[in-house]
Amino acid sequence: MNNEQLQSRKTNVFARGQSNAYPVYVERAKNAEIWDAEGKRYIDFATGIAVCNTGHSHPKVVAAVNKQLTNFSHTCFTVTPYEVAVELAEKLIAVAPGKSEKKAIFVTTGAEAVENCVKIARAYTGRRGVIAFNGSFHGRTNMTMALTGKITPYKNQFGPFPSDIFHAPFPVEQHGITVKQSLKAIENLFKVDIAPCDVAAIIVEPVQGEGGFYIAPTEFLQGLRKICDEHGIVLVIDEIQSGFGRTGKMFSIEHTGVEPDLMTMAKGIAGGFPLSGVIGKSEIMDAPLPGGLGGTYGGSPVGCAAGLAVLDVIAEENLLARANALGELFNQRLSKLQARFPQLIGDVRNQGAMIAIELCKEGDMEQPNSELTQAIIGKAAQFGLVLLSCGFYANVIRFLPALTMSDDIAHEGLDKFEALFTELA
Repeated sequence: MNNEQLQSRKTNVFARGQSNAYPVYVERAKNAEIWDAEGKRYIDFATGIAVCNTGHSHPKVVAAVNKQLTNFSHTCFTVTPYEVAVELAEKLIAVAPGKSEKKAIFVTTGAEAVENCVKIARAYTGRRGVIAFNGSFHGRTNMTMALTGKITPYKNQFGPFPSDIFHAPFPVEQHGITVKQSLKAIENLFKVDIAPCDVAAIIVEPVQGEGGFYIAPTEFLQGLRKICDEHGIVLVIDEIQSGFGRTGKMFSIEHTGVEPDLMTMAKGIAGGFPLSGVIGKSEIMDAPLPGGLGGTYGGSPVGCAAGLAVLDVIAEENLLARANALGELFNQRLSKLQARFPQLIGDVRNQGAMIAIELCKEGDMEQPNSELTQAIIGKAAQFGLVLLSCGFYANVIRFLPALTMSDDIAHEGLDKFEALFTELA
């Protein structure tokens, strides 16, 4: 069947809320390339939203999954556990930032990981409040929607949300929001909305994902660490989109020297298999009672086997250095495009291979150009590209190449992007 026929079938049976960006139905994918049901080839600049950091169907991941499947696919870790999950937890704890003794849990989705951080922080502190930031994205469950700092499309129509959730501005130099203003806003929350002795956790993305790929300044994250230490608040670092080599470090927070109390991980953890987790300081992680954490599919043996293979691939293929090299390549090419279209491209930014351009009107960053952004996304498939947008005003195009992408494929894809941009500019 062709894409149009498959899209028609999909529309008939899927709720419209679970929409798709492209009417492109994948037949197969390999490393950084996708082929659809009609045989058309695409260069993938999305990697399933930063999931396939090691590329589509990496041979080592495929082999690990096949081996695990020949043994068993599921028993439920909280009933009859298995070594593959224990080994993955040991290895993740070993690479987690900071010198504190740590423990882990595994669940299934990024939103679950965030929810469990809130549960753990509340159990540890005996407090109720959680502070998040404008522009943040933490998931689509009721609690994580409350934490997310953007209404449409994530929160619109879905309230009411849990109480005791508060938001502060995220520092964005490009839009004149300073670190000092953001930290001051938290102090104002303590005076206006909730006493610090009632705050269980502060949760923050070291690089905002859906919010626009804004990189949290080191000074800001160090300031949050200081506030949390002063008031006994749990600092939660959300590494769901920025983890597993994406930013040139295993985790983005490593760029700052700040040690989280709790850290979420998902997406790139298992090369495309549903797995997520929380790693944190042992004393905090052990606060919930036995049976208080878990889930039927949490720590899937197949996902854990894939996760072990992903860690091997990152190390063996030196993907941290590769992320930095790809980031530099993309930044150079996109900066040249910005020089051609300074009235339309207000900013090019990246941390490793977490790359974005922000589109504006008349060279003014305070005039977001969401119309051009959406036009580019809408036409990308015609140019053989898979692209994603993001941003508080939906005016940011993000690039999430597989860290295994070759320079030749990267340049080919960027050539296509330049042609697409030029046509619509």
